[in-house]
Amino acid sequence: METSFLPTTLPTTKPLPAFRTHAAAASIRPQQRPRRSTIRAAITRGRKEETVATVREQLEGCYLLAGIKYEGLTVKQLQGIRDALPETCSLLVAKNTLVGKAIEGTPWEALKPCMKGMNAWLFVHTEEVPTALKPYRAFQKEERVEETNDFVGAVFEGKFYGPGDFKTLETMPSRAEVYATLLGALQGPATSLVATLQAPARDVVAVLSAYVRKLEEEAGAA
Repeated sequence: METSFLPTTLPTTKPLPAFRTHAAAASIRPQQRPRRSTIRAAITRGRKEETVATVREQLEGCYLLAGIKYEGLTVKQLQGIRDALPETCSLLVAKNTLVGKAIEGTPWEALKPCMKGMNAWLFVHTEEVPTALKPYRAFQKEERVEETNDFVGAVFEGKFYGPGDFKTLETMPSRAEVYATLLGALQGPATSLVATLQAPARDVVAVLSAYVRKLEEEAGAA
């Protein structure tokens, strides 16, 4: 009887993959990506620069800049204040340091004494200052936050106004009232004009400036 033997040569198979050493594996790793902290720092720096630029843009043509303590207010409440403001006003939430950087070397730098805590910033782009401040006063009364969330300060015509000085800003005459006062003084007895000229310098300048603008407008329309 013939005896069969297994073949001495095994079937050809695919070679097993070679083991890589740690050094070899390291040499073929993809290039390491930037750390997340680096990316985050770049984004943060970009946002800070954008905020400073926004503040400087808002300062163009601005008549008054006021700080409002907003600690404890909700996003909904802040949006409600924005919606109540005239179109000539803007409310911006920004850190004191960034606003301080934006106002450096400008007349608005007088606002720095009130840069403490969490503030929102009211930019008033109209001469009608009392009208611009009125919506926030109404909000304070409605939400009963007069004592906790008041104005922290403002700058108007290069002068700083503390929280206790806002009555002066809120009682300034409107343009229509200025016209009426001046025209009444010019058309009335001499004593009326003298009384107008003896008023505080700020009121006299406002009256005369308004009258000059009125004459210029009438001359341009003619």
